[in-house]
Amino acid sequence: MFIPINQALLNQVSEKAQKSPRLRMNHNFHHTPDDLLNRMLNAMEPGTYVHPHKHENPDKREAFLILRGRLLVIAFDDMGTIIDHIELNPLTGNFGLEIPPRTYHTLITLEAGTVVYELKDGPYNVLNDKQFAPWAPAEGSAESAGYMKDLLTQLALT
Repeated sequence: MFIPINQALLNQVSEKAQKSPRLRMNHNFHHTPDDLLNRMLNAMEPGTYVHPHKHENPDKREAFLILRGRLLVIAFDDMGTIIDHIELNPLTGNFGLEIPPRTYHTLITLEAGTVVYELKDGPYNVLNDKQFAPWAPAEGSAESAGYMKDLLTQLALT
């Protein structure tokens, strides 16, 4: 049976993200964390902070396809220097990207109601899924908002 991804579902997940303390919400299509391909909608609101991280040991690819809104994806070297960035925006034709394993990255939501379809190699294990960047503030820290603003300034996007 088909699983539709439609405006009603995007609205539903976005509404949950708006009400979430983290300002983001997943809607999983995989049934268990053991699935070899994790597939989900990821609704994110401006102000959500994604601690820069990489997927290593086990190595995992991650891909994002933008369904609506605007999302900045930033890649870093191991010291925290920005090495690449792209704004995903369906109106400009930047529809998605794939992030190779072992690549530090973060996401900054640029528009309310942003939703991406995310794919990542599984299985998901909370103990080894992400290696967080030691040079970036932790999620929930007082420094995270300033860090995001600094990244936007570095990229001349403020």
